[in-house]
Amino acid sequence: MEGPDFSFEQIAMSKGMVRIAGVDEVGRGPVAGPVTAAAVVLDAARIPEGLNDSKKLTEKRRRALAEELHAVAEVSIAHASVEEIDAINILRASHLAMCRAVAGLATPPCHLLIDGNMIPRDLTLPAEAVIKGDARSLSIAAASIVAKVARDAIMCDLAQHHPGYGWETNAGYPSKSHKAALLDLGITPHHRRSFAPVHNILWQDV
Repeated sequence: MEGPDFSFEQIAMSKGMVRIAGVDEVGRGPVAGPVTAAAVVLDAARIPEGLNDSKKLTEKRRRALAEELHAVAEVSIAHASVEEIDAINILRASHLAMCRAVAGLATPPCHLLIDGNMIPRDLTLPAEAVIKGDARSLSIAAASIVAKVARDAIMCDLAQHHPGYGWETNAGYPSKSHKAALLDLGITPHHRRSFAPVHNILWQDV
């Protein structure tokens, strides 16, 4: 299977769209922590080697690529909080984080490449949804990498304040040890109360 390429970007550029941003989010599946999105505008002359879907890269490689991307590309990272996730649902919250990431770019892009099959409804810029975009578009792959590295750093930081849940390794995903810790240690303010593993424990305590 070939990795991502620059063809989506080149097609948009051939139509006169100069600034193309790839947009992706990470953190829909965890039961703790925010959902994080990134928007990245690559410089076609300075694309880092080895960009790929963040899930296909080692942590060390992701971190090195994220550092390089911050140096050679325009990068914006944004989040939606646990409170927002519980209030509006994870899909809307991930779209909110995407909109915030796009809004955080210094200059608005001409066109957005959004990972997935939906365009966030509050986006006002021209956009196209790209299914499995992080494995097909270099700009979306770049966004997936910086979003993942940023969110993992947040979860490592939160793990220092709430030891025992393993967030430094599970990033808030409902691993077996994380679910066991929920039962043993209880629920923190960083847990998503609308998610089944947390919700069910809350109801058991009633």
